[in-house]
Amino acid sequence: RTMSVINRKSLLVLLFILASWITFTVVQNSAKLWTTLKLPISLHHWNYFTNSLCPDASLNPVVSLAETELRIKKIMEELDQLVPPRPFTHMNTTTSAAHSRATLLNPQDTYCKGDQLDILLQVRDHLGRRKEYGGDFLRARMSSPALQAGASGKVTDFNNGTYLVSFTLFWEGQVSLSLLLIHPSEGVSALWRARNQGYDKVIFTGQFASGTSHVNTDCALLLNSSAELCQYLDAQDQEAFYCVKPPQAPCAALTHMYSKNKEVSYLSEQERSLFERSNVGVEIMENFDAISVSQCNKKRVPTKKKCKFGMTSTIPSGHVWKDTWNPVSCSLAPIKMKECLRGKFIHLMGDSTIRQWMEYFKSSINTLKSVDLHELGKFQNLLAVDLDKNINIQWQKHGYPLIGSLIYSVKDIEYLARVIDRTGGEKNTIIVISLGQHFRPFPIDVFIRRALNVHKAVQRLLLRSPDTMVIIKAENIRDMDADMERFSDFHGYIQYLVIKDIFQDLNVGIIDAWDMTIAYGTNNVHPPQSVVRNQINILLNYIC
Repeated sequence: RTMSVINRKSLLVLLFILASWITFTVVQNSAKLWTTLKLPISLHHWNYFTNSLCPDASLNPVVSLAETELRIKKIMEELDQLVPPRPFTHMNTTTSAAHSRATLLNPQDTYCKGDQLDILLQVRDHLGRRKEYGGDFLRARMSSPALQAGASGKVTDFNNGTYLVSFTLFWEGQVSLSLLLIHPSEGVSALWRARNQGYDKVIFTGQFASGTSHVNTDCALLLNSSAELCQYLDAQDQEAFYCVKPPQAPCAALTHMYSKNKEVSYLSEQERSLFERSNVGVEIMENFDAISVSQCNKKRVPTKKKCKFGMTSTIPSGHVWKDTWNPVSCSLAPIKMKECLRGKFIHLMGDSTIRQWMEYFKSSINTLKSVDLHELGKFQNLLAVDLDKNINIQWQKHGYPLIGSLIYSVKDIEYLARVIDRTGGEKNTIIVISLGQHFRPFPIDVFIRRALNVHKAVQRLLLRSPDTMVIIKAENIRDMDADMERFSDFHGYIQYLVIKDIFQDLNVGIIDAWDMTIAYGTNNVHPPQSVVRNQINILLNYIC
Protein backbone atom coordinates (compact mmCIF):
# COMPACT_ATOMS: atom_id res chain seq x y z
CA ARG A 1 0.00 0.00 0.00
CA THR A 2 2.89 2.37 0.83
CA MET A 3 4.43 1.70 -2.61
CA SER A 4 1.09 2.38 -4.26
CA VAL A 5 0.83 5.78 -2.56
CA ILE A 6 4.40 6.65 -3.62
CA ASN A 7 3.66 5.67 -7.23
CA ARG A 8 0.53 7.84 -7.27
CA LYS A 9 2.50 10.80 -5.91
CA SER A 10 5.21 10.28 -8.50
CA LEU A 11 2.60 10.18 -11.25
CA LEU A 12 1.02 13.42 -10.00
CA VAL A 13 4.42 15.12 -9.93
CA LEU A 14 5.11 14.00 -13.49
CA LEU A 15 1.70 15.24 -14.66
CA PHE A 16 2.31 18.59 -12.94
CA ILE A 17 5.70 18.95 -14.66
CA LEU A 18 4.16 18.05 -18.03
CA ALA A 19 1.33 20.59 -17.59
CA SER A 20 3.80 23.31 -16.57
CA TRP A 21 5.96 22.62 -19.66
CA ILE A 22 2.91 22.80 -21.99
CA THR A 23 1.77 26.09 -20.41
CA PHE A 24 5.27 27.58 -20.73
CA THR A 25 5.49 26.58 -24.41
CA VAL A 26 2.10 28.10 -25.24
CA VAL A 27 2.96 31.40 -23.51
CA GLN A 28 6.31 31.58 -25.26
CA ASN A 29 4.75 31.10 -28.71
CA SER A 30 1.49 32.96 -28.28
CA ALA A 31 3.02 36.34 -29.10
CA LYS A 32 4.52 35.00 -32.29
CA LEU A 33 1.29 33.28 -33.27
CA TRP A 34 -0.77 36.39 -32.55
CA THR A 35 1.52 38.60 -34.61
CA THR A 36 1.34 36.16 -37.51
CA LEU A 37 -2.43 36.15 -37.40
CA LYS A 38 -2.52 39.95 -37.47
CA LEU A 39 -0.02 40.47 -40.29
CA PRO A 40 -2.28 40.84 -43.34
CA ILE A 41 -3.81 44.33 -43.46
CA SER A 42 -5.92 44.46 -46.58
CA LEU A 43 -5.12 47.17 -49.10
CA HIS A 44 -8.69 46.84 -50.38
CA HIS A 45 -9.75 49.21 -47.60
CA TRP A 46 -7.64 52.11 -48.89
CA ASN A 47 -10.66 54.24 -49.70
CA TYR A 48 -11.94 53.86 -46.15
CA PHE A 49 -8.68 54.57 -44.31
CA THR A 50 -9.12 55.88 -40.79
CA ASN A 51 -6.71 56.40 -37.95
CA SER A 52 -7.03 53.88 -35.15
CA LEU A 53 -9.50 54.94 -32.49
CA CYS A 54 -8.05 52.30 -30.20
CA PRO A 55 -4.65 53.29 -28.74
CA ASP A 56 -4.11 49.68 -27.60
CA ALA A 57 -3.44 48.80 -31.25
CA SER A 58 0.05 50.24 -30.79
CA LEU A 59 0.80 47.76 -27.99
CA ASN A 60 1.32 44.78 -30.30
CA PRO A 61 4.67 43.00 -29.93
CA VAL A 62 7.46 44.38 -32.09
CA VAL A 63 7.67 42.29 -35.25
CA SER A 64 10.80 40.41 -36.25
CA LEU A 65 12.81 40.87 -39.46
CA ALA A 66 11.27 37.67 -40.85
CA GLU A 67 7.78 39.00 -40.19
CA THR A 68 8.72 42.29 -41.86
CA GLU A 69 9.77 40.38 -44.97
CA LEU A 70 6.45 38.54 -44.91
CA ARG A 71 4.55 41.82 -44.62
CA ILE A 72 6.51 43.34 -47.54
CA LYS A 73 5.72 40.30 -49.67
CA LYS A 74 2.03 40.48 -48.76
CA ILE A 75 1.73 44.18 -49.62
CA MET A 76 3.56 43.69 -52.93
CA GLU A 77 1.25 40.81 -53.87
CA GLU A 78 -1.79 43.01 -53.26
CA LEU A 79 -0.24 45.86 -55.25
CA ASP A 80 0.40 43.46 -58.14
CA GLN A 81 -3.31 42.60 -58.08
CA LEU A 82 -4.16 46.31 -58.11
CA VAL A 83 -1.97 46.90 -61.18
CA PRO A 84 -2.38 43.83 -63.41
CA PRO A 85 -0.40 43.51 -66.67
CA ARG A 86 -2.15 45.12 -69.65
CA PRO A 87 -1.41 44.25 -73.29
CA PHE A 88 0.15 47.03 -75.36
CA THR A 89 0.48 46.37 -79.07
CA HIS A 90 -0.03 49.83 -80.55
CA MET A 91 -0.82 53.39 -79.43
CA ASN A 92 -4.22 53.04 -81.13
CA THR A 93 -5.28 50.36 -78.63
CA THR A 94 -4.57 52.54 -75.57
CA THR A 95 -7.09 54.77 -73.80
CA SER A 96 -7.83 58.03 -75.64
CA ALA A 97 -9.02 61.13 -73.79
CA ALA A 98 -10.49 62.56 -77.02
CA HIS A 99 -12.59 59.48 -77.82
CA SER A 100 -13.75 58.71 -74.27
CA ARG A 101 -17.23 59.84 -73.28
CA ALA A 102 -18.18 61.59 -70.02
CA THR A 103 -21.92 61.85 -69.34
CA LEU A 104 -23.45 63.99 -66.61
CA LEU A 105 -25.96 61.92 -64.62
CA ASN A 106 -29.25 63.63 -63.63
CA PRO A 107 -28.31 67.01 -65.19
CA GLN A 108 -29.92 70.14 -63.71
CA ASP A 109 -30.00 73.84 -64.55
CA THR A 110 -28.88 74.72 -61.05
CA TYR A 111 -27.32 72.56 -58.36
CA CYS A 112 -27.49 73.03 -54.63
CA LYS A 113 -24.51 73.47 -52.33
CA GLY A 114 -23.80 70.16 -50.61
CA ASP A 115 -25.21 68.03 -53.46
CA GLN A 116 -23.22 65.27 -55.13
CA LEU A 117 -22.69 65.53 -58.87
CA ASP A 118 -21.98 62.28 -60.68
CA ILE A 119 -20.42 61.68 -64.09
CA LEU A 120 -20.30 58.37 -65.92
CA LEU A 121 -17.10 57.89 -67.90
CA GLN A 122 -16.79 55.30 -70.66
CA VAL A 123 -13.26 55.08 -71.96
CA ARG A 124 -12.41 54.26 -75.57
CA ASP A 125 -9.20 53.72 -77.49
CA HIS A 126 -7.83 55.91 -80.29
CA LEU A 127 -9.94 54.01 -82.84
CA GLY A 128 -13.13 54.76 -80.88
CA ARG A 129 -13.58 51.21 -79.56
CA ARG A 130 -14.89 50.62 -76.02
CA LYS A 131 -12.26 49.49 -73.56
CA GLU A 132 -13.14 46.32 -71.67
CA TYR A 133 -10.87 46.83 -68.65
CA GLY A 134 -10.03 49.62 -66.22
CA GLY A 135 -6.85 50.71 -64.52
CA ASP A 136 -6.48 54.16 -66.11
CA PHE A 137 -4.78 56.70 -63.83
CA LEU A 138 -7.30 59.55 -63.67
CA ARG A 139 -7.42 62.79 -61.69
CA ALA A 140 -10.72 64.57 -61.04
CA ARG A 141 -10.90 68.18 -59.82
CA MET A 142 -13.48 70.93 -59.51
CA SER A 143 -12.52 74.58 -59.19
CA SER A 144 -13.70 78.20 -59.11
CA PRO A 145 -10.58 80.32 -59.75
CA ALA A 146 -12.36 83.60 -58.94
CA LEU A 147 -13.19 82.23 -55.48
CA GLN A 148 -9.75 80.63 -55.00
CA ALA A 149 -11.66 77.38 -54.52
CA GLY A 150 -10.93 73.78 -55.48
CA ALA A 151 -11.52 70.16 -54.50
CA SER A 152 -10.66 66.72 -55.77
CA GLY A 153 -13.28 64.30 -57.09
CA LYS A 154 -13.66 60.63 -56.25
CA VAL A 155 -13.08 58.13 -59.05
CA THR A 156 -14.61 54.64 -58.82
CA ASP A 157 -13.19 52.08 -61.27
CA PHE A 158 -15.62 49.31 -62.26
CA ASN A 159 -12.76 47.46 -64.03
CA ASN A 160 -14.70 47.18 -67.29
CA GLY A 161 -13.82 50.45 -69.02
CA THR A 162 -16.44 52.37 -67.03
CA TYR A 163 -15.83 54.82 -64.18
CA LEU A 164 -18.03 56.84 -61.85
CA VAL A 165 -16.62 60.30 -61.09
CA SER A 166 -18.27 61.99 -58.09
CA PHE A 167 -17.94 65.60 -56.94
CA THR A 168 -19.26 67.10 -53.71
CA LEU A 169 -20.43 70.66 -54.41
CA PHE A 170 -18.85 72.41 -51.45
CA TRP A 171 -19.44 76.06 -52.43
CA GLU A 172 -21.77 78.38 -54.33
CA GLY A 173 -20.93 79.95 -57.69
CA GLN A 174 -19.74 78.89 -61.12
CA VAL A 175 -17.81 75.64 -60.88
CA SER A 176 -15.58 74.15 -63.57
CA LEU A 177 -15.03 70.39 -63.77
CA SER A 178 -11.87 68.64 -64.89
CA LEU A 179 -11.00 65.00 -65.48
CA LEU A 180 -7.44 64.30 -66.56
CA LEU A 181 -6.16 61.10 -68.10
CA ILE A 182 -2.75 61.11 -66.42
CA HIS A 183 -1.77 57.70 -67.87
CA PRO A 184 -3.77 55.07 -69.76
CA SER A 185 -3.97 51.66 -68.09
CA GLU A 186 -1.36 50.34 -70.54
CA GLY A 187 1.02 53.08 -69.37
CA VAL A 188 0.29 52.34 -65.72
CA SER A 189 1.10 48.67 -66.29
CA ALA A 190 4.35 49.58 -68.08
CA LEU A 191 5.40 51.97 -65.29
CA TRP A 192 4.72 49.37 -62.62
CA ARG A 193 6.78 46.72 -64.43
CA ALA A 194 9.63 49.16 -65.13
CA ARG A 195 9.72 50.46 -61.57
CA ASN A 196 10.21 47.04 -60.04
CA GLN A 197 12.73 45.88 -62.63
CA GLY A 198 15.86 47.79 -61.67
CA TYR A 199 17.59 49.84 -58.96
CA ASP A 200 19.84 51.77 -61.34
CA LYS A 201 17.57 54.49 -62.81
CA VAL A 202 19.46 56.94 -60.57
CA ILE A 203 23.20 56.57 -60.05
CA PHE A 204 24.92 58.04 -56.99
CA THR A 205 28.49 59.29 -56.78
CA GLY A 206 30.17 59.11 -53.38
CA GLN A 207 33.08 61.33 -52.45
CA PHE A 208 35.72 59.91 -50.12
CA ALA A 209 38.36 61.92 -48.27
CA SER A 210 41.85 60.67 -49.08
CA GLY A 211 44.50 62.76 -47.40
CA THR A 212 44.22 66.27 -48.84
CA SER A 213 42.32 65.11 -51.94
CA HIS A 214 39.02 63.42 -52.76
CA VAL A 215 38.18 60.21 -54.58
CA ASN A 216 34.82 59.57 -56.27
CA THR A 217 33.20 56.15 -56.73
CA ASP A 218 29.80 54.76 -57.76
CA CYS A 219 27.20 54.16 -55.04
CA ALA A 220 23.70 52.65 -55.10
CA LEU A 221 21.05 50.70 -53.23
CA LEU A 222 22.29 47.69 -55.18
CA LEU A 223 25.62 47.47 -57.03
CA ASN A 224 26.31 44.77 -59.60
CA SER A 225 30.08 44.97 -59.38
CA SER A 226 32.95 42.58 -58.86
CA ALA A 227 34.92 45.32 -57.10
CA GLU A 228 35.27 45.47 -53.33
CA LEU A 229 32.26 47.25 -51.85
CA CYS A 230 31.67 49.42 -48.81
CA GLN A 231 28.42 48.45 -47.11
CA TYR A 232 26.64 51.12 -45.08
CA LEU A 233 24.28 48.92 -43.12
CA ASP A 234 21.59 49.65 -40.59
CA ALA A 235 22.05 46.48 -38.58
CA GLN A 236 18.77 46.67 -36.70
CA ASP A 237 16.47 46.95 -39.75
CA GLN A 238 18.82 45.46 -42.36
CA GLU A 239 18.68 48.42 -44.76
CA ALA A 240 21.86 48.97 -46.72
CA PHE A 241 23.54 51.31 -49.19
CA TYR A 242 26.72 50.48 -51.10
CA CYS A 243 29.70 52.24 -52.64
CA VAL A 244 32.62 50.87 -54.62
CA LYS A 245 35.54 51.01 -52.19
CA PRO A 246 38.23 53.44 -53.36
CA PRO A 247 41.74 51.96 -53.41
CA GLN A 248 43.34 54.58 -51.17
CA ALA A 249 40.59 55.34 -48.66
CA PRO A 250 38.68 53.38 -46.01
CA CYS A 251 34.90 53.01 -46.16
CA ALA A 252 34.53 55.34 -43.17
CA ALA A 253 36.00 58.20 -45.23
CA LEU A 254 32.76 58.72 -47.23
CA THR A 255 31.87 62.39 -46.79
CA HIS A 256 29.65 63.63 -49.65
CA MET A 257 27.23 62.45 -52.30
CA TYR A 258 25.39 63.60 -55.40
CA SER A 259 23.26 61.84 -58.01
CA LYS A 260 22.05 61.98 -61.58
CA ASN A 261 19.60 60.07 -63.73
CA LYS A 262 21.27 57.18 -65.47
CA GLU A 263 20.73 56.65 -69.19
CA VAL A 264 18.80 53.45 -68.68
CA SER A 265 15.15 52.61 -69.30
CA TYR A 266 13.07 49.52 -68.69
CA LEU A 267 10.37 50.74 -71.08
CA SER A 268 10.23 49.84 -74.76
CA GLU A 269 10.49 52.67 -77.29
CA GLN A 270 6.79 52.22 -78.01
CA GLU A 271 5.92 52.43 -74.31
CA ARG A 272 8.02 55.57 -73.88
CA SER A 273 5.78 57.35 -76.39
CA LEU A 274 2.95 57.09 -73.83
CA PHE A 275 4.88 59.39 -71.50
CA GLU A 276 5.64 62.25 -73.87
CA ARG A 277 4.30 65.45 -72.34
CA SER A 278 1.45 65.71 -74.86
CA ASN A 279 0.15 62.31 -73.69
CA VAL A 280 0.31 63.01 -69.95
CA GLY A 281 -2.57 64.70 -68.10
CA VAL A 282 -4.90 65.07 -71.10
CA GLU A 283 -8.31 66.65 -70.39
CA ILE A 284 -11.28 64.35 -71.00
CA MET A 285 -14.05 66.87 -70.17
CA GLU A 286 -12.75 69.64 -72.38
CA ASN A 287 -16.18 70.56 -73.75
CA PHE A 288 -18.02 70.60 -70.42
CA ASP A 289 -19.59 73.92 -69.47
CA ALA A 290 -19.25 75.32 -65.95
CA ILE A 291 -22.14 74.44 -63.65
CA SER A 292 -24.04 76.81 -61.39
CA VAL A 293 -24.30 76.05 -57.67
CA SER A 294 -26.72 77.87 -55.33
CA GLN A 295 -27.43 77.84 -51.59
CA CYS A 296 -31.02 76.54 -52.17
CA ASN A 297 -32.08 77.53 -48.63
CA LYS A 298 -31.09 74.12 -47.29
CA LYS A 299 -30.90 73.40 -43.59
CA ARG A 300 -27.88 74.74 -41.80
CA VAL A 301 -25.03 72.25 -41.63
CA PRO A 302 -24.26 71.14 -38.04
CA THR A 303 -21.12 72.58 -36.52
CA LYS A 304 -18.17 70.24 -36.96
CA LYS A 305 -15.83 69.27 -34.14
CA LYS A 306 -12.29 70.61 -34.06
CA CYS A 307 -9.76 68.46 -35.94
CA LYS A 308 -7.90 65.97 -33.77
CA PHE A 309 -6.20 62.58 -33.97
CA GLY A 310 -8.30 59.58 -34.88
CA MET A 311 -10.95 61.29 -37.00
CA THR A 312 -12.37 59.52 -40.05
CA SER A 313 -10.70 60.24 -43.38
CA THR A 314 -12.92 60.87 -46.38
CA ILE A 315 -12.56 61.15 -50.17
CA PRO A 316 -12.21 64.01 -50.84
CA SER A 317 -10.74 64.95 -47.49
CA GLY A 318 -11.63 68.64 -47.84
CA HIS A 319 -11.77 71.64 -50.16
CA VAL A 320 -10.07 74.99 -50.68
CA TRP A 321 -12.16 78.16 -50.47
CA LYS A 322 -10.70 81.67 -50.46
CA ASP A 323 -7.29 80.03 -50.40
CA THR A 324 -8.10 78.30 -47.08
CA TRP A 325 -8.32 74.55 -46.50
CA ASN A 326 -11.59 73.24 -45.07
CA PRO A 327 -11.62 69.55 -44.02
CA VAL A 328 -14.79 67.51 -44.55
CA SER A 329 -14.92 65.71 -41.20
CA CYS A 330 -13.74 68.44 -38.82
CA SER A 331 -13.10 72.17 -38.52
CA LEU A 332 -9.86 74.11 -38.33
CA ALA A 333 -9.73 77.00 -35.88
CA PRO A 334 -7.48 80.05 -36.35
CA ILE A 335 -4.54 79.54 -34.01
CA LYS A 336 -1.77 81.95 -33.03
CA MET A 337 1.34 80.12 -34.15
CA LYS A 338 3.82 81.54 -31.64
CA GLU A 339 1.59 80.88 -28.63
CA CYS A 340 0.75 77.38 -29.85
CA LEU A 341 4.42 76.50 -30.23
CA ARG A 342 5.45 77.85 -26.82
CA GLY A 343 7.49 75.18 -25.01
CA LYS A 344 7.29 72.79 -27.97
CA PHE A 345 10.06 70.81 -29.67
CA ILE A 346 9.12 70.19 -33.31
CA HIS A 347 11.08 67.49 -35.14
CA LEU A 348 10.59 67.74 -38.91
CA MET A 349 11.95 64.59 -40.58
CA GLY A 350 12.14 63.67 -44.23
CA ASP A 351 12.46 65.36 -47.58
CA SER A 352 12.49 68.93 -48.88
CA THR A 353 8.67 69.19 -48.87
CA ILE A 354 8.80 69.13 -45.07
CA ARG A 355 11.87 71.39 -45.10
CA GLN A 356 9.49 73.96 -46.62
CA TRP A 357 7.75 73.96 -43.24
CA MET A 358 10.98 75.02 -41.52
CA GLU A 359 11.34 77.89 -43.99
CA TYR A 360 7.73 78.93 -43.37
CA PHE A 361 8.16 78.85 -39.58
CA LYS A 362 11.25 81.05 -39.81
CA SER A 363 9.53 83.58 -42.06
CA SER A 364 6.38 83.67 -39.88
CA ILE A 365 7.95 83.94 -36.40
CA ASN A 366 10.36 86.87 -36.34
CA THR A 367 11.80 85.84 -32.97
CA LEU A 368 12.79 82.41 -34.28
CA LYS A 369 16.54 82.46 -34.86
CA SER A 370 18.55 79.99 -36.93
CA VAL A 371 21.38 78.17 -35.19
CA ASP A 372 24.53 77.67 -37.25
CA LEU A 373 25.27 73.94 -37.19
CA HIS A 374 28.43 74.48 -39.25
CA GLU A 375 27.18 72.38 -42.15
CA LEU A 376 27.10 73.14 -45.84
CA GLY A 377 25.01 72.01 -48.78
CA LYS A 378 21.41 71.60 -49.82
CA PHE A 379 20.51 68.89 -47.30
CA GLN A 380 22.19 70.31 -44.21
CA ASN A 381 20.32 69.85 -40.93
CA LEU A 382 18.46 72.96 -39.78
CA LEU A 383 17.71 74.22 -36.28
CA ALA A 384 15.80 77.32 -35.19
CA VAL A 385 15.03 78.43 -31.63
CA ASP A 386 13.12 81.09 -29.73
CA LEU A 387 14.70 81.25 -26.26
CA ASP A 388 11.99 83.44 -24.72
CA LYS A 389 9.11 81.20 -25.84
CA ASN A 390 11.21 78.01 -25.51
CA ILE A 391 10.44 76.97 -29.10
CA ASN A 392 12.76 74.49 -30.82
CA ILE A 393 12.22 73.45 -34.45
CA GLN A 394 14.61 71.25 -36.38
CA TRP A 395 14.64 69.62 -39.80
CA GLN A 396 16.62 66.49 -40.59
CA LYS A 397 16.90 64.69 -43.93
CA HIS A 398 15.97 61.04 -44.22
CA GLY A 399 18.57 58.37 -45.04
CA TYR A 400 19.49 56.82 -48.40
CA PRO A 401 18.24 57.10 -51.09
CA LEU A 402 18.54 60.89 -51.21
CA ILE A 403 18.48 62.27 -54.76
CA GLY A 404 20.29 65.55 -55.45
CA SER A 405 22.27 66.88 -58.39
CA LEU A 406 24.10 69.27 -56.04
CA ILE A 407 26.70 67.73 -53.75
CA TYR A 408 25.56 67.20 -50.16
CA SER A 409 27.17 65.94 -46.95
CA VAL A 410 26.49 62.40 -45.72
CA LYS A 411 28.69 62.64 -42.63
CA ASP A 412 25.63 62.76 -40.40
CA ILE A 413 23.15 60.83 -42.56
CA GLU A 414 21.08 58.21 -40.76
CA TYR A 415 17.78 56.38 -41.08
CA LEU A 416 14.76 58.04 -39.48
CA ALA A 417 13.99 54.93 -37.44
CA ARG A 418 17.24 55.45 -35.54
CA VAL A 419 16.51 59.16 -35.02
CA ILE A 420 13.07 58.29 -33.62
CA ASP A 421 14.61 55.61 -31.36
CA ARG A 422 16.89 58.29 -29.87
CA THR A 423 13.98 60.63 -29.22
CA GLY A 424 12.74 60.53 -25.63
CA GLY A 425 9.38 62.07 -26.43
CA GLU A 426 6.73 63.61 -24.16
CA LYS A 427 3.60 65.77 -24.48
CA ASN A 428 5.49 68.79 -25.85
CA THR A 429 7.44 66.78 -28.42
CA ILE A 430 5.96 66.72 -31.93
CA ILE A 431 7.38 64.59 -34.75
CA VAL A 432 6.34 65.22 -38.37
CA ILE A 433 7.48 62.68 -40.97
CA SER A 434 7.39 63.03 -44.76
CA LEU A 435 8.66 60.28 -47.08
CA GLY A 436 8.12 59.64 -50.77
CA GLN A 437 9.59 61.78 -53.52
CA HIS A 438 13.13 60.33 -53.37
CA PHE A 439 11.82 56.75 -53.46
CA ARG A 440 9.82 57.00 -56.69
CA PRO A 441 12.61 55.82 -59.06
CA PHE A 442 13.28 52.61 -57.12
CA PRO A 443 11.43 49.28 -56.73
CA ILE A 444 8.47 49.60 -54.37
CA ASP A 445 9.92 47.16 -51.82
CA VAL A 446 12.49 49.83 -50.87
CA PHE A 447 9.72 52.23 -49.88
CA ILE A 448 7.57 49.59 -48.16
CA ARG A 449 10.53 48.44 -46.06
CA ARG A 450 11.36 52.02 -45.05
CA ALA A 451 7.75 52.79 -44.14
CA LEU A 452 7.48 49.61 -42.05
CA ASN A 453 10.74 50.37 -40.22
CA VAL A 454 9.62 53.92 -39.44
CA HIS A 455 6.28 52.49 -38.28
CA LYS A 456 8.07 50.12 -35.87
CA ALA A 457 10.16 53.01 -34.51
CA VAL A 458 7.04 55.14 -33.96
CA GLN A 459 5.41 52.14 -32.28
CA ARG A 460 8.34 51.88 -29.86
CA LEU A 461 8.24 55.64 -29.22
CA LEU A 462 4.53 55.57 -28.37
CA LEU A 463 5.07 52.64 -26.01
CA ARG A 464 7.64 54.53 -23.92
CA SER A 465 6.12 58.02 -24.38
CA PRO A 466 2.43 57.76 -25.33
CA ASP A 467 1.93 61.53 -25.01
CA THR A 468 4.27 62.22 -27.93
CA MET A 469 2.44 63.53 -31.00
CA VAL A 470 3.39 61.98 -34.33
CA ILE A 471 2.07 63.33 -37.63
CA ILE A 472 2.55 61.80 -41.07
CA LYS A 473 2.55 64.31 -43.93
CA ALA A 474 1.53 62.48 -47.08
CA GLU A 475 3.27 62.99 -50.40
CA ASN A 476 2.56 65.94 -52.75
CA ILE A 477 1.68 65.64 -56.42
CA ARG A 478 4.35 67.10 -58.70
CA ASP A 479 4.90 68.50 -62.21
CA MET A 480 3.82 66.53 -65.27
CA ASP A 481 6.86 67.34 -67.40
CA ALA A 482 9.20 65.35 -65.15
CA ASP A 483 10.72 62.05 -66.24
CA MET A 484 7.65 59.83 -65.91
CA GLU A 485 9.53 56.53 -65.68
CA ARG A 486 11.30 57.81 -62.59
CA PHE A 487 9.00 60.43 -61.05
CA SER A 488 5.42 59.89 -62.26
CA ASP A 489 2.65 60.72 -59.82
CA PHE A 490 1.47 57.16 -60.32
CA HIS A 491 4.51 56.05 -58.31
CA GLY A 492 3.66 58.66 -55.68
CA TYR A 493 0.04 57.55 -55.53
CA ILE A 494 1.04 53.95 -54.84
CA GLN A 495 3.31 55.16 -52.02
CA TYR A 496 0.51 57.37 -50.67
CA LEU A 497 -1.73 54.31 -50.42
CA VAL A 498 1.03 52.22 -48.82
CA ILE A 499 1.72 54.86 -46.14
CA LYS A 500 -1.95 55.12 -45.20
CA ASP A 501 -2.29 51.35 -44.98
CA ILE A 502 0.83 50.82 -42.88
CA PHE A 503 0.12 53.57 -40.33
CA GLN A 504 -3.60 52.97 -39.89
CA ASP A 505 -3.13 50.97 -36.68
CA LEU A 506 -1.26 53.74 -34.82
CA ASN A 507 -2.72 56.79 -33.11
CA VAL A 508 -0.97 59.28 -35.38
CA GLY A 509 -2.22 62.34 -37.26
CA ILE A 510 -2.38 62.39 -41.05
CA ILE A 511 -1.99 65.51 -43.18
CA ASP A 512 -3.36 64.52 -46.58
CA ALA A 513 -1.03 66.62 -48.71
CA TRP A 514 -1.89 64.44 -51.73
CA ASP A 515 -5.55 65.42 -51.73
CA MET A 516 -4.75 69.00 -50.73
CA THR A 517 -2.33 69.60 -53.60
CA ILE A 518 -4.84 68.12 -56.08
CA ALA A 519 -7.49 70.51 -54.72
CA TYR A 520 -5.11 73.45 -55.09
CA GLY A 521 -4.06 72.28 -58.57
CA THR A 522 -0.38 72.79 -57.70
CA ASN A 523 1.57 70.54 -60.05
CA ASN A 524 4.84 71.36 -58.34
CA VAL A 525 6.97 69.14 -56.12
CA HIS A 526 7.40 72.20 -53.86
CA PRO A 527 3.90 73.73 -53.59
CA PRO A 528 3.45 77.47 -52.98
CA GLN A 529 3.41 79.15 -49.57
CA SER A 530 -0.39 79.12 -49.35
CA VAL A 531 -0.41 75.30 -49.42
CA VAL A 532 2.38 75.08 -46.82
CA ARG A 533 0.51 77.58 -44.62
CA ASN A 534 -2.62 75.42 -44.67
CA GLN A 535 -0.65 72.24 -43.97
CA ILE A 536 0.91 73.88 -40.93
CA ASN A 537 -2.52 75.11 -39.79
CA ILE A 538 -3.64 71.48 -39.61
CA LEU A 539 -0.56 70.72 -37.49
CA LEU A 540 -1.37 73.61 -35.11
CA ASN A 541 -4.95 72.36 -34.70
CA TYR A 542 -3.65 68.88 -33.90
CA ILE A 543 -1.26 70.02 -31.19
CA CYS A 544 -3.04 73.03 -29.60
